[in-house]
Amino acid sequence: MRVAFLTHEPFHPPSGGGSAEALYLVREFVRRGHTVHLFCPEFPNAAAVEADYGVRTHLFARWRMGRYAKFRNLKYLLYPGALAALVRNTVDAGRRAEPDFRFDVLFAQHTISAVAAGRLRRELKTPAVLNFLDYLTGFMETWPAWVMPGPVVRALTRFELSLPRRFDVEGILTVSNPLAERFVATGYPRERVQPIQYGYDAQLFRPTEANEVPPAASIEPSRPAVAAAQLETRSSKLEAPVVLMHGSFDEHHLGPIAREALARVAEARPDVLFRFVGRETPALQRFAARLRASVPGVRLELAGFVPYAEVARQVRSAAVGLVPYEESNGTHCAFVAKAVEYLGCGVPVASTPLENLRGYFADEPAIRFSGFDGISFAAVVLTWLETPVDQRRQLGHAASQRVAAQLDWNIVTRKAVDFVEARLPQ
Repeated sequence: MRVAFLTHEPFHPPSGGGSAEALYLVREFVRRGHTVHLFCPEFPNAAAVEADYGVRTHLFARWRMGRYAKFRNLKYLLYPGALAALVRNTVDAGRRAEPDFRFDVLFAQHTISAVAAGRLRRELKTPAVLNFLDYLTGFMETWPAWVMPGPVVRALTRFELSLPRRFDVEGILTVSNPLAERFVATGYPRERVQPIQYGYDAQLFRPTEANEVPPAASIEPSRPAVAAAQLETRSSKLEAPVVLMHGSFDEHHLGPIAREALARVAEARPDVLFRFVGRETPALQRFAARLRASVPGVRLELAGFVPYAEVARQVRSAAVGLVPYEESNGTHCAFVAKAVEYLGCGVPVASTPLENLRGYFADEPAIRFSGFDGISFAAVVLTWLETPVDQRRQLGHAASQRVAAQLDWNIVTRKAVDFVEARLPQ
């Protein structure tokens, strides 16, 4: 079949989180012999990527997109209309060369593209399947009111949940069971909903090999002499446990729970190094400044952006991985990628009691849940740090094997494409 694959994120290289899933989904569609037309913002080396993945690209270039682009939220609001126009123009051009040209399915990745796919379904009379990798607007519940007023958030969350029923799409995929239930509660038919959770690359995110050296702290690749000197002192640095968090560091990632918890851990264990792997967003910079002000001398490293393929090596340096999210519909419905990737690397996890994570990993001893407060979250982190290294490693390696058997991208994407194929008219 001919698939129109719609996304609001540049396809390549993946920046982590939800963007990584697109690569593996496209691979699975192509592996099954389907023709994939990729509609997304422009990205570097598009011709080479097109050849490598066996897809046809239709790139949006009217303005820069991406999770770190300026005026991101405004662009997100405008993008669905522009994306729909790009698809519509492609169909028109295809019909000039081939009168019966059509797409067999519109596959929308994320909520923003789902709006475009829903509109196009009506216009083109083409089946649509929407893939909700999160409850996007639900995350805004924890944003400051001056950034996102409560009434606006509530209107947006209702609109997002209404999309499948509003456009009567053929099916939806969800990142979690709680998110699936929220869509069903709107009246959307349960038989058209398939939770798939969120996957990870088990070849990348794997436990530390015996001969592998974890990354040193604060090494600047552009200064080889400094790097060499730091490497000579690695033996002392290896004694200090690393508490790590990686991700995109938006407002909802670093709230009061994380700030209070890390301050308490730093006061109790001054030897701990807190490593944040990801772009230094304004939210992360503010968080770091407040933490340093409250705990002078705290060992804090902002590693900056790391390509997705190299994130795992950073994760393997950690004694504990953090998921300190505040409570919201967005976080409750998420299947937090970082939690899966920590476990894939054999790293124990400290997490707030997010509905989906707590349900899915209820019997997983390598992840421990706190309450939604900094005191209990700090206690969980400190308990992990007090656990003997051999015990942490044993628990982590066992967890790695379990998540690889359940959540490797090959497994998740097969389930997703099976559902897409089953929902289309025969």
